[in-house]
Amino acid sequence: MSTVPPATPTQLDDREESLLQPEDGDEVANEDDGQADEELEEDEEPKLKYAKLTASVAGVYRNGDFTTAFCVAGDKMVVGTQDGNIHILGLPAMETLRTYHSHSASITSCSVSPIPPPPSMFTMQDGSKEVLVAPGLLSRLPTIKAVPTAATGPKTARPTQLAVPNTPTNQIYIATSSIDGHVCIASLIDPKDVQLRNFARPVQAVALSPDYKVDRTYLSGGRAGNLILTVGGKAGVSSDANTNSTAAAASGWLGSIGLGTSNGRDTVLHQGEGSISTIKWSLSGKWVVWVNEEGIKIMRSHLRLEGEASEDAWRRVAHAAKPSRKSWEDMAGVWNSRVEWVDDRLLERDNPNTANQSVIAVNGNTNGTVKGGKREKKPEKLVVGWGDTAWIMHVHEGGVVQSGKHAGSKQIGSADIIHKLQFRDSYRTRDDDDNLLPSNNDTPRTGRQRQHTSLAPQLRLVNVNDGEEVDLDELSVSRFETLSAQDYQLGTLYIPPALPDKATQEQRGALESLWEASGGGYATRLFSSGASMLTRSDTGSEENGKAGVSSPKGGSIQGVQAAAPRTKAVDAHPFAMESGLKLFIHSPYDCVLAVKRDLSDHLDWLLEHHQYKTAWQLLDKRPEILDTSSADRKSINSSAAETPSQGAKGSLADFFADSDSQTTASAIRSRDSTAAREKRRIGELWLTQLTANDQWEEAGKVAGTVLGKSGRWEHWVFTFAQAGKFDEITPFMPSTMLKPPLPGEVYEAVLGHYLLIDPPRMVTLLDSWDTDLFEVQGVITEIESRLRSGEVTESSAQDGVQGRDWTALLEALAKLYLANGQAHDALQCYIRTQNAEAAMSLIRDEKVTEALADDIPGFVTLKVTKQQLRSASLQELEEASAEVVDLLAEEALRGSIPTVVVVQQLQQRGGKMPIFLFFYFRALWRGGSKLEQDGAPRRIFDRRIDEGHMLVEDHADLAVELFAEYDRAILLEFLQSSEIYSYDKAIAICEHRHYIPELVHVLGKTGQLKRALWLIIGELGDVVKAISFVKENPDLWEDLLEYGMDKPTFIRGLLEEVGTAVDPVELVRRIPIGLEIPGLKQGLTRLVKEYEIQHSISEGVARVLRGEVTAGMDVLRAGQRKAVRFDVVHEKKANDLDITTKDVPTQVDGEAKVLVPKQKVTVKPAKPGHCVGCGKAFHEDENEPLLGFACGHVYHLSCLLRAAKDDPTPDDDERIAQQLRQLGYGDARPSEIQGYGGRSVGAKVAHAYVIGNVVQGGCRRCFVSADALQP
Repeated sequence: MSTVPPATPTQLDDREESLLQPEDGDEVANEDDGQADEELEEDEEPKLKYAKLTASVAGVYRNGDFTTAFCVAGDKMVVGTQDGNIHILGLPAMETLRTYHSHSASITSCSVSPIPPPPSMFTMQDGSKEVLVAPGLLSRLPTIKAVPTAATGPKTARPTQLAVPNTPTNQIYIATSSIDGHVCIASLIDPKDVQLRNFARPVQAVALSPDYKVDRTYLSGGRAGNLILTVGGKAGVSSDANTNSTAAAASGWLGSIGLGTSNGRDTVLHQGEGSISTIKWSLSGKWVVWVNEEGIKIMRSHLRLEGEASEDAWRRVAHAAKPSRKSWEDMAGVWNSRVEWVDDRLLERDNPNTANQSVIAVNGNTNGTVKGGKREKKPEKLVVGWGDTAWIMHVHEGGVVQSGKHAGSKQIGSADIIHKLQFRDSYRTRDDDDNLLPSNNDTPRTGRQRQHTSLAPQLRLVNVNDGEEVDLDELSVSRFETLSAQDYQLGTLYIPPALPDKATQEQRGALESLWEASGGGYATRLFSSGASMLTRSDTGSEENGKAGVSSPKGGSIQGVQAAAPRTKAVDAHPFAMESGLKLFIHSPYDCVLAVKRDLSDHLDWLLEHHQYKTAWQLLDKRPEILDTSSADRKSINSSAAETPSQGAKGSLADFFADSDSQTTASAIRSRDSTAAREKRRIGELWLTQLTANDQWEEAGKVAGTVLGKSGRWEHWVFTFAQAGKFDEITPFMPSTMLKPPLPGEVYEAVLGHYLLIDPPRMVTLLDSWDTDLFEVQGVITEIESRLRSGEVTESSAQDGVQGRDWTALLEALAKLYLANGQAHDALQCYIRTQNAEAAMSLIRDEKVTEALADDIPGFVTLKVTKQQLRSASLQELEEASAEVVDLLAEEALRGSIPTVVVVQQLQQRGGKMPIFLFFYFRALWRGGSKLEQDGAPRRIFDRRIDEGHMLVEDHADLAVELFAEYDRAILLEFLQSSEIYSYDKAIAICEHRHYIPELVHVLGKTGQLKRALWLIIGELGDVVKAISFVKENPDLWEDLLEYGMDKPTFIRGLLEEVGTAVDPVELVRRIPIGLEIPGLKQGLTRLVKEYEIQHSISEGVARVLRGEVTAGMDVLRAGQRKAVRFDVVHEKKANDLDITTKDVPTQVDGEAKVLVPKQKVTVKPAKPGHCVGCGKAFHEDENEPLLGFACGHVYHLSCLLRAAKDDPTPDDDERIAQQLRQLGYGDARPSEIQGYGGRSVGAKVAHAYVIGNVVQGGCRRCFVSADALQP
């Protein structure tokens, strides 16, 4: 549909603006398609769940009163009754906040301004939900008194009520209209702030401005057909509207003389189109919609208009005419319309992701702006229900028209009809269906005399996109036969998702900071009253018997010590505590709450319809849904009733001291345990269903999933066993110990079954099952008995496989032996079944090699099949037995398995066992496999090799036979290394096999050298080998030369290979004259070259020796010519400096220490400038020679002479002194120095002789040190 062209200010009042509408019936709600569809729908899960809240609002129906109007605004519900009473209820607990009497006749509509926020829910750590409340002391204040009219009389007097706490959510105004022609506007918290306005005609609708607290503006309308705007009004008085002719005249006359009162101003915005049934402000406050007998009208309000746009206030922007069908001509004024402005963010959707987005919008930014830019303006959505038709409209803000005849002009706003639905059976009765009604003996209430022909009300969910009916539920209300569609009203409330308890703690921290920053004053004013402290009777309980929180008596609001908000468990219906959209349906006698079914309801529905599989999967994926199931809801309610809430006297410190966390852990554990038990219960129902339908295979899989660690396994295993369905349940049985454990008989029964039927399957089970699950020894006994019975043997075949069951039983027996601590027996089982991998692993892990001695042949052939044993080559047998042979060799070297045991058992077995004995001897001879694995070099004196040789030599003759049979190369090595074998047997074996090199070696050991030489020359014809043999036995040269002088090839070989072992001249002379020798020249040339090479080598060696000697002599001479430093003592003067010297260190830090410790020698340290012998310092005027050595040590001549004596005696000292005097040193007299002193040649020679003899032995200090260090 298109928008309405803009209207100029003069045109707006003169002409009607209409919306272009689709044809009637374009979108029609589907009717029932017959009995078949109804039966099909019975199996479909409903979309909504319902709760009757009539008992929660029982005070509304006191004295036979019934509801005629109600509305839901945030956390408040306002209910108007037939007797003119107003009840304000707090949500979600449905507790009465205030009740007052404002009209003398039935109330037609109610309105609230401003709309308070919805209740704030919090999910505690134990899964329970609580409401954020602000506790405060309540003082008793008188309630508003009824207007004294003839209709009320003295019976309207009511007892004094408790004052409503002055909190932000309670600072609202409630407007009500009545057929008595009055509009009453009252403050919830201040009974004195009330005004009653008389319009002199029944008022059908009233709507407060969203900013009524500021602008004191509201709209009203009724049967007079006038849409009246009222601004102002004096609180605490009753006044007449100035739209009445009398009131208008009086107001004008009094105003002219200055006696007018400020009773407000009334303006008629629209009139003349029949009675007005509904008025509603939009959520933004920009638009107002009202419905009269001609159609739906939308106008721009005065809110959010600035500057020049203020002249657009109260101008109509759109009109949707009523349907043109015949029935509407008579019923348009009878049918009351219902309108609702819809916020898409507060709608629930089936898509969880979309729902999450709406949650963010509700709890987050709602001011219509986005960071970084402006949000695109969205239209406001309007839903209108009127008669049998519903409209869904989008109302847009205006602007400049872009095209059409009004292009360029300003447009205030526009509206589009998005969907239009017609309900063909909206007003059906039993008479329409030709259904007879039973007699009704109830006396009808005065004023409600109606035929009892109405059907039960139905709540339908319709997809507005295609008109398809999604769900239909029939409501259970009282006396519906007397009611019509006009008597039912619907209101909605959206509660945001509950926040986690962490958010509560964060709010507490913020409140505590606010309290400290303000010194407590602001917090006292802010929290001087509690939002959730609901009005009660003096007894502190409601008439319906539910426990409640009573306010303290007496006191005044002023000076009250405030307490900060906290969460509180309220006594509310569980449906009301859930987050999401709530539908409140009021009939005159009942209140019904409808909410979307959650997962817990879905779970209940699945169980009711025996869809256990889906139910179990749902609970497994979402275990938390069990907290909101019917059973748990009861426990939540009971716990809430038993725990009294904290009163208003609680301090802020009490609020921040959270003691609930002490029970959080236990509550969570209890919740998880409950979910687990319920899962098991549903799982067993699922299993029962499957087994009843003979779906055993699927039941087995399900059992493994749903039973888990439950003790119910025993029951279900025996259930499957009784049905013979072992294969279906066995793979899913618990393989580890449960707590408490299952009886061992459960597993033993399964193992016993497969022991007889399928032994390989039993082996598989033993691999996967923990052996603690059953009695191992009992199972071992059963298997051994079956093997001894002979029913299963190695030669028996099953399914075409020989020995299958026999092998499986031995494998199972081996596993059980291991579990029972019988590793030796297990190894024998593995050897019998030739399970090499398991056997080798067992040997490595359990160290049971000594058990191998019981069956050496079986162990040797562990990896050799019978077919290989019959026809495999030596190389194949070697590869197959390499690992076990190496292991036997290693154990023999360790001494755990004696070699004699291996030899005896292999010899006794016979057959091809000698081959494996040869492998065994060869492994021993080579020192086992450890040398090869470690990469160690083979040294002739290696301990392992020597030990292996010794072990083989213990069976030397057998080794000679085996080596000669299978490995000739190792035979020669053995013959050359060993000395204890029988030479005669060895010679016989070599002669038999014509092993000439081996025979030559043995003959050489026995002294038959010439025979050995003749074999080399005659049999082998190997000159080189013959020459090598003769070089080892020089006595055979003559025999070699004599034998070979008549053989030209032999002579040439001698010339080429003999080298320097024989005199070549003698060899050439022995050659017979005239003997033709092929290659003689080459032989002689090679001989000469060899001698030349030998000569050249000798010369080179001599040259090297001479060079080394020359270099050594040069070093010696250089050392001898090296000067020796003499340090002498100078007389110290005042300006002299002391200079000290230190020996050069002989070892750097970190240098490796000498492995051989040095012998300790006590040697006096030699100081520089001091004599090494006497230790005295040298002076410049020494009277005897100083002798210094290349090592740096310096002696007095006398000290050196004394040091030459090993142990000088007093006579030696005298002779030394005499000799010094003869040389002219010391205190010598002239007569004593005649022979040696003076400058004569003789004296010099004598002097040199003495000194030469002294220094001939070198430095005595170094000499003594060197001798001391000798070992």
